[in-house]
Amino acid sequence: MRYTVDSIGGRAGGDAWQAAVTETYFPLDTEYRNRCEFSGELETWSLGLIGVSRMTCDAVSYKRHRRHFVNERHASLLISVPELSEVNFSQGSRSVKCKPGGFILERGDAPYEFWHSQRNALWVLKVPSSGVRSRIGSTDRFSALSFDATRGIAALFLDTVRTTIGRVGEIDEAAREMTGRYILEMLCLSIVSDDRVLDSNVSSIRAGHLHRAEQYIRDNIKNHGLGPQAVADHGGISLRYLQGLFQENKKSINGFIRDSRLDHCAEELMSVTSTATIAEIAYRWGFADQSQFSRHYRTRFGCSPGDTRREAALRARAAGISLRH
Repeated sequence: MRYTVDSIGGRAGGDAWQAAVTETYFPLDTEYRNRCEFSGELETWSLGLIGVSRMTCDAVSYKRHRRHFVNERHASLLISVPELSEVNFSQGSRSVKCKPGGFILERGDAPYEFWHSQRNALWVLKVPSSGVRSRIGSTDRFSALSFDATRGIAALFLDTVRTTIGRVGEIDEAAREMTGRYILEMLCLSIVSDDRVLDSNVSSIRAGHLHRAEQYIRDNIKNHGLGPQAVADHGGISLRYLQGLFQENKKSINGFIRDSRLDHCAEELMSVTSTATIAEIAYRWGFADQSQFSRHYRTRFGCSPGDTRREAALRARAAGISLRH
């Protein structure tokens, strides 16, 4: 989809632009040097769970307030890649500048401000927070950081995004979703290759133990027998020590395992090409009790698994794909 915005038809360019970015990403407030004379172009593509867009526009500021996301069911991250000039981002206690050649991550479930002071071109990816959490853990560790994308896996990640969009018209919906998952994997590899994301409130040794425990859980999340003792045994540490590591980070081992499973379930339920039933998805990711799964899912996401599945079904029908419930 393509939006071209300027001050025509009696509608201020800024008003039209705010409507376009709200539809593409999520609700935001916008500020401009001259709201009436603002101009920009925004083109969007869907890669299954991943939304990709490219925008070229005048100087603008975006503000995400708590009222914008208080009723959202599934949180998202935006990955912004400036191409012409520097962008600025502020969220919580962090503020960062990002020049062309890098990218930044923005949590959609917390207030923030994003702005650039001159005309710019940007690639922007919208990804489900649950998809990132299920692969590399809590998103608050790496939000509002600027990542170097001029070399290594991060450069390959951005090259893949650009190449994919250049060919997106040649592939079907199933291939698009598969490619989107591959891009999500590469994004996560780009993030964890940066030592800053392992920063913790505890010592480096304890942070390392916690990281290895979390990774073991992610690698074995489908195992119905996964539990605290198995995690402790794998790390060669006592169960009491392991429990202390998680408590220092304001979580429990069982809670981390459960929430990781729920994140995987949410990602699969949001898929427009999945043919698995809700019960099959729940069991695949370690939930043997369907009613317990539904209760935990509603607590974490504020909606039922069926609600998420129905949203996916609407998108699937729009793409001409049949889903089985």
